[in-house]
Amino acid sequence: MFLLQSAEATRPTFWRIGPVGKAAFYYLAAVAIAVFLLGAYRRVRSYTRGAEDPQDRLADLPGRTVAAARTILSNRTLRNRDLRAGMAHAFVLWGFLTLLIATTILGIDMDFYQPLTGDSFFVGDFYLSYSLVVDAMGLLFVVGLAVLLYRRYAARDGAGDRLWGRHTSTEDDLFIWALFFLGVGGYLTEGVRILGQNYPDFETVSFVGWFVALVLEGAGMTPQMAVDAYPLVWWSHSILALAFIAAIPLGKPFHMLSSAANVVASDPDAGRRLPGVPADLEATNAESLADFTWKELLDGDACTKCGRCSSVCPAKASGRPLDPRDVILDLKSYRESRDAGGESVPIIADGGTSVVDGETMESCLACMACMDACPVEIEHLTSFTRMNRQLVDQGDVDRNVQDVFQSVMQQGNTFGDPARERADWSDQLDFEVDDAREQSVEYLWYVGDYPSYDDRNKKVARSLARIFEEAGVEYGILYDDEQYDGNDIRRIGEEFLFVEQAGYHVETFEACEFEKIVCTDPHSFNTFANEYPEVDFADFADDPMMGFDVEDWDGAPVFHWTQVVEELVGEGRLGLSGDELDYTVTYHDPCHLGRYNDEYEAPRDLIEATGCDLVEMPRNRANSFCCGGGGGGLWMDFDDDPKPSEERLREAVEDTRAGDEVEKFVVACPMCTTMFEDGRKTGGFEDDLEIVDVAELLIEAVEGGGPVVGGGAAETGDAAADD
Repeated sequence: MFLLQSAEATRPTFWRIGPVGKAAFYYLAAVAIAVFLLGAYRRVRSYTRGAEDPQDRLADLPGRTVAAARTILSNRTLRNRDLRAGMAHAFVLWGFLTLLIATTILGIDMDFYQPLTGDSFFVGDFYLSYSLVVDAMGLLFVVGLAVLLYRRYAARDGAGDRLWGRHTSTEDDLFIWALFFLGVGGYLTEGVRILGQNYPDFETVSFVGWFVALVLEGAGMTPQMAVDAYPLVWWSHSILALAFIAAIPLGKPFHMLSSAANVVASDPDAGRRLPGVPADLEATNAESLADFTWKELLDGDACTKCGRCSSVCPAKASGRPLDPRDVILDLKSYRESRDAGGESVPIIADGGTSVVDGETMESCLACMACMDACPVEIEHLTSFTRMNRQLVDQGDVDRNVQDVFQSVMQQGNTFGDPARERADWSDQLDFEVDDAREQSVEYLWYVGDYPSYDDRNKKVARSLARIFEEAGVEYGILYDDEQYDGNDIRRIGEEFLFVEQAGYHVETFEACEFEKIVCTDPHSFNTFANEYPEVDFADFADDPMMGFDVEDWDGAPVFHWTQVVEELVGEGRLGLSGDELDYTVTYHDPCHLGRYNDEYEAPRDLIEATGCDLVEMPRNRANSFCCGGGGGGLWMDFDDDPKPSEERLREAVEDTRAGDEVEKFVVACPMCTTMFEDGRKTGGFEDDLEIVDVAELLIEAVEGGGPVVGGGAAETGDAAADD
């Protein structure tokens, strides 16, 4: 029947509307488009008031656009962590785009093709194919919206709970209901027309509209009633559609455009590589909105209020006054208020009236969970760090953090201990660790502050040294010329001290002969690999406060120690057979190794190489829950309930498949070790499991319960002394 009827298959576009109605429609459409264009222009103009972005966000624009189109059309980021919501949104997106394309095709035929040719292509097989596709995709559109409506209103105590927050408003309700009524209204209009035209045979391809016509007829509507009702139904649907177009740049619907632009302009290294600041001491960080870049302003408009960032934030989960979504939307609301002539207030302050309170930013752990969860590439950490820098400029910094800054400036480490004691951890070894300042080595081992000065983490450093020794690695350390790497003080906002530490280390590195850098701490690994090469040291060369003489650094291959040792194990240099240990363990992914640098497998491979049974926690890899130590959390006191470390340990013993059979909680970060040892005590987990570093697990497997030549006996005595 499809082919037999195709020659006559079409439908009148303005059926029952008439010339006056048609003219009125075109007039209203022109008004709606004009309002849309004016509103969109004002939005874009507001971004131009932002500062220049240090990254070229529009470099390789064609490539960026193609990559963004893949992300958007696949709904990959929306399906992450929430498959149902992601698929529902995909249905809405695909359906909306199909309806938009269909309307555009119809407009081309009516307003261009017909006037030019006197004919129409909106007939026959084309019309039938068009109708089938539009009905099918429109159904996906309505079904997707129905699922989202259910989650928003009926599942508020479950999956939909994160959709509600301080910035939830009537515009959110109007947006989703307008879309839903547009979808349903389109089918109602189609059904009334099919009934009023006495069911043209070819319209069976419009299977949803045909079904609606049958339902209307079953409810008592006659064909004549449908003919009389059609203009009212058509106008209702058309006015809603035109009003929606006009409203797009005026509120939440604009995210359909701004989110796409945000994905195009995203920086894949955002967060792991923070933007620098000018060497000019007069430069401001977040005194006003003009200090924020245009991309940071765009972030506010891109936010869909979905709450995914809020639901994964460890600070929010611990009861701290930080909600990543609210911070982004607070900045957006303030910008809109200022554009409307509202009062100017400080962006951030420690108490008093401000857009964001200082305690809110102090709560951030810089774990990047919010950024990883965001489906539209909002770069929270960039704006958060900007505000932290402003707090530092204003002197509104936590007392403990100020002490850390002072310790770094005076002693070169966060503990405030003498630099000459930095390598004392190695005294208990019965072999000498080479001095990388005096001889050429393959690996320059940056030990880090906590493995150097913290008694618990000294055991980790000694375990790793013995692993290197056992494998015959050519390595050396900087002894008292090693200082703090600067990663976390940068995220707290102390940019100039970070630059000073970076310059000092680059100068030190250049005086040594080595092939690669290996780090104990993922925080050091991140900043050496991603941030030091980006620092424009030449800008600070003339600053007498900067104690370095270096202009730039091209970088060097940087590895976390698990990456290096994984290769050694693969080469058989540690003699592991894979059945040395039989513990049931779980592993915690450190933020700076996992989310920051996408290294998930090396630590797991090493754990499994020991023979341990590795059981994953529900939140693992990119979904890992922060220990609470990042972003200065290790140095600040919060009244958390529960502490992030306590919540993570609870997950290990209660939510993990192995449950109370988990014997060891394995980590690969000195800061994580410190936080979890504390959480083990405060959370009452001391009898449930033991905190061990991957290095400690490895050395136990390598030694097989007995001492390795050159290390075991000394370590045993030292462990007893530490206890």
